Amino acid sequence: MATLTAWKFDSAGGAERALELLQRLQKEELIQINDAAYAYWPEGRKKPKTQQLNNLTGAGALGGSFWGLLFGLIFFVPLLGLAVGAAMGALSGSMADVGIDDDFIRDVRKNVTPGTSALFVMTSNVVTDKVLDQFRTTGASLISTNLSGEQEARLREAFADEE
Repeated sequence: MATLTAWKFDSAGGAERALELLQRLQKEELIQINDAAYAYWPEGRKKPKTQQLNNLTGAGALGGSFWGLLFGLIFFVPLLGLAVGAAMGALSGSMADVGIDDDFIRDVRKNVTPGTSALFVMTSNVVTDKVLDQFRTTGASLISTNLSGEQEARLREAFADEE
């Protein structure tokens, strides 16, 4: 089963650096990145910039339309007006199947602010203890995941130990 997680970083470049780490861990066969994208919000900008991992075309890749819709819902809908927001709201219903609901959108919107970044990654086949040991060094904090409640609690606990 693939897991979607969203991670917040306290710098605009944190998500990109963490993605580089995950790609290195993938080369070591400790994790499989099915797809990923990140948003970074430089200080002084009105909205964040987004970037999709471009070199994934396999069956697990979500595609640009998924990431475009997700980032549109999170960062741009409040600026677009009610009619477009309602249409996108109808489209977003299907995103709940991968763990993206109103709470996810609200949590990301609240946490990703100027000077921060967020990494959204769909993964599978994770050697959990080795990946978490490496990933803790990034200073990430978990925003949301589609793991079970128990799995999410363990993940949050693992990151809380380092703070």
